Amino acid sequence: MLTIRHSDDRGLADHGWLKSRHSFSFADYYDPRHMGWGNLRVINEDRIAPGTGFGTHGHRDMEIISYVLSGNLAHKDSMGNVKGIPPGDVQRMSAGSGVRHSEFNHAEGETTHFLQIWIEPNETGVPPSYEQITVPDDQKQGRLRLVAAPSGDEGVVNIHADARLYAGLLNGAEHAELKIDPARKAYVHLIKGELKVNGEPLKTGDAALIKDEADIKLTDGKDAEVLVFDLQA
Repeated sequence: MLTIRHSDDRGLADHGWLKSRHSFSFADYYDPRHMGWGNLRVINEDRIAPGTGFGTHGHRDMEIISYVLSGNLAHKDSMGNVKGIPPGDVQRMSAGSGVRHSEFNHAEGETTHFLQIWIEPNETGVPPSYEQITVPDDQKQGRLRLVAAPSGDEGVVNIHADARLYAGLLNGAEHAELKIDPARKAYVHLIKGELKVNGEPLKTGDAALIKDEADIKLTDGKDAEVLVFDLQA
């Protein structure tokens, strides 16, 4: 079964310095029909104005992934990490027993556009940790490239969660397929462009919530950038 969640149906928060679309209930946006999907709890599409950002705040027991689309996200945390996250990088922070961090856009005249993703862990109270990788476009073009997975997979950020995250770029005749366990759930988030998921059309910001399926087939991409989640049900 596949259900489409259209971009304009997401929650919207406009704080001036921050404009955010919430795929699931978050902060002041609450919709009991959209509290998460499997162990995927948050996808916020954030746009941070130049010279602004999130001040120091805390998290516990959550796997947090940042996927930057444009601009640069400046990260600083209580573990001593001071990093810039450019487009093409995937950052993972395991909040575990507790961490504090800030995120800013220091670039003049350029908005930082990124996805903030939270996945519920399968192990709580772990020591907080940080990881960041670069995934060039040519590794995502015409295919789904694994970018986040439980410990053991190489070339990805490792998460304390029963989930896998894939990123892909599809255009024209390019297509990709992912086999999944029908007992699990999947979530397809179209970052930009157009794409068909199992024959159903998506446009920028749309998503497909999938369960009781064994295959995810991505076709008919038009400058499409997509994330696909294989999730605990």
